[in-house]
Amino acid sequence: MTVIALAGGLGAPGVTTAAMALLMTWPMPDGRKVLLAEADPDGGAILPGALQGTLDNSHGLRNLAVAARQGQLGEAFWRQLVDVTDAGSRDRLVLPGLYDPAHASAMEPVWRPLAKLFTGIEAHGHDVIVDLGRRGAFGPSAVLAQGADVVLVVARSTLRSLQSAQVRVETLREVLEGSTELGMLLVDEGPFSKEEVRKHLGISVTAVLPWRPKEAAVLSDGAEQPRHFESGELMRSARSAAVRIQELVAVRRARLAPPAGPGAGRVVTGAR
Repeated sequence: MTVIALAGGLGAPGVTTAAMALLMTWPMPDGRKVLLAEADPDGGAILPGALQGTLDNSHGLRNLAVAARQGQLGEAFWRQLVDVTDAGSRDRLVLPGLYDPAHASAMEPVWRPLAKLFTGIEAHGHDVIVDLGRRGAFGPSAVLAQGADVVLVVARSTLRSLQSAQVRVETLREVLEGSTELGMLLVDEGPFSKEEVRKHLGISVTAVLPWRPKEAAVLSDGAEQPRHFESGELMRSARSAAVRIQELVAVRRARLAPPAGPGAGRVVTGAR
């Protein structure tokens, strides 16, 4: 199972749009499923945005806070998920975020068990994309980033966005303490190339998404799809990004796996 987290900086770098693009293009071999969890303490944007308010606030993170106090987090979790597929296949799901930032304080005791839940649903065949927004990678919800395989800082390739991202990268290195792979998902709006970003910020650019406002509006605001949206540059790049992220996770896990050998798995019971 893969758990990746997306984090942003000041302004609107496009975290939720990037997360939605990955959700809709995520490869799912062998019947796997993918879940996007909105975990931004400042509130979620998918219900009023991509879903255009077609659902009320009866689904989402706030309900998990109530369930956790009653010891029913695991059971309640599955009831909060929203299917975003046209066919109702429930293989691309969203856990809507908070609709009122004032509810963030009630989530503080829930973040840790939620992080464990994300890393423990492999038996259900789910990969997890966590939208941390601007603040979710820090404070009590930082456990979501610490429990991920990969954390990607989302930034536009403009000076303003990259300066904000640099601060985020430096802080995340302290928060993650080397336990999680850290990279960048770059939105190609400005003049800086991924090589320049890597050189000046000291972080690898894992993937690049093109700056396509009309296509992005479909994912951020539920706008009408332009012609050939699915085969357009944004979604093509998102598919490539999803594959690259999965490859990065596979390399990381192979590196962390215990060495195999003649003595692997042998239990030493003590000398005679």
